[in-house]
Order: sequence, then C-alpha cells, then structure tokens
Amino acid sequence: MTVIAPDKPQVSTDPLDLEAINPMLESQDPAGICRWASAQFGGELVMTSSFGAESALLLHLATRVKPDIKVIMIDTGYLFPETWQHMEALRRRLDLNVWVYRTKNDPIAWLGQNGEGNASWRNDVDRCCNTNKNEPMERAMAELRPSAWLRGIRRNQADTRKEKPFVEWSKRYRCYAVSPLLNWSTRDIYLYMKQNELPYHPLYEKGYLSIGCNPESCTRAVKPGEDPRAGRWSGTDKIECGINVNSNSLDSAGL
Repeated sequence: MTVIAPDKPQVSTDPLDLEAINPMLESQDPAGICRWASAQFGGELVMTSSFGAESALLLHLATRVKPDIKVIMIDTGYLFPETWQHMEALRRRLDLNVWVYRTKNDPIAWLGQNGEGNASWRNDVDRCCNTNKNEPMERAMAELRPSAWLRGIRRNQADTRKEKPFVEWSKRYRCYAVSPLLNWSTRDIYLYMKQNELPYHPLYEKGYLSIGCNPESCTRAVKPGEDPRAGRWSGTDKIECGINVNSNSLDSAGL
C-alpha cells in the first residue's frame, strides 16, 4: 500500500534525553514501555511486524495501548503462505491497521535478472534483502514519516542486539526506534502468549523458530539444540536483514 504522507515536518534533531530515558525504561515492563511511547509520540508512533514466530505478542501489547497504530508489514514477494494466513488471522482478531509495503520487483523476474536460477535458494542473500526488504521499509518510513516506531527485537536474539537501548535515534529512518521487548526471555514470551491465548506462527510447531522469507537459504527449521535464529541465512555470516541496523551499511554483518 502506498500512502501520501501528511505535510508535517520531519524530526531532524535529537530532543529526547536518551541518557535519562533509557535507564528509566530498564525498570519498566513491555506494556509500560508501550504506554510511554504512546504518550510521548502520540499519532506519530507506528510499528513494524514481520508477522513471524512470536509477532502476536507485540501486536497485542501495542494495540491495547494504541488500537489504531499503523502496523507496517514488508512484502518481499517471497513470504511463506502461512505468514499471510497468520497476518490475516491476527488482523481480524486484533482489528489491526496493517499497511503493506511491497517490493517494486516482480518476484519471478527478479530471480532471473539477478542470476538466482533456484527459487528455493539465494546465492546473494544481501542483495535480495537490500532490494526486496530494505527498500520497501525505507519507502514506508519516508512516506509515513513517523517520529518513532515500535519493533520487536530482543537482546538475547543476536550479538548485534545485546547492547541495544530501549530507545535510540535511527539515522537511517530519521526517527526513534523503541524496543519494548529487549529484556524479555523466551520463557517470558511463552508465558505472555499462553496467558493471553495468542497464536504462534503456523510454522512454529514445525521447528521454524525465526521466520523470514521462504527460500531455504533464508529460513529453515531449527534442529534440536540449535539457537532459535540458526535457521536464518544458514551457512552465511549474515545475522540481520538490515531493518534493525542503525546505519546505512548493507554489508553481510549489517544485514
């Protein structure tokens, strides 16, 4: 969905005292952080969702505080059919305000044009993420021009996330990134999901503990004892798609 953004000034400076705010938020639970973000940014707060394994949790938290929050979903052209089913089920249950931003490329034609002859594998995962995931995200943020966005990353997911603060200024998207779930463990997630009867992604029970695009090079089932994110970009040194990286660097480590 392409939307003409309202005519409002883009935040270009860093007026929040993050050195004071982040220590304060360390003592808050995710619901409290969502309330803080809603009070701080109001109608200029959006969120992103991959509609992945545990995405129902942050969607539930955010919509309890701000029912009409814009939910940005990126359609790379290579999502699992089950991801679309999961999105639609959550959209109906939580009455979500989903804004889908799609890659500009034809998914089949792009493979042939970029030497990707095998639809179930990517020779260049960085190029695919940059073109089909990061570009739509940058377009979404440029058009919606939020002051802040909620995201669902956690410190225990990857080395690149261990030192993340609850709130940081995103140079890439020129707004604040707010991460309410940073301190939660897998058990915290499970207990909240169970208490609120929230569904996991349909592929979760099949061993897909972290879910992105459907080529096996990008998402595979996790083997017993493996890290939950071991199934992402298996066999490469890539650990991030790029959306949650606070720079314009698009190398393997940054994506």
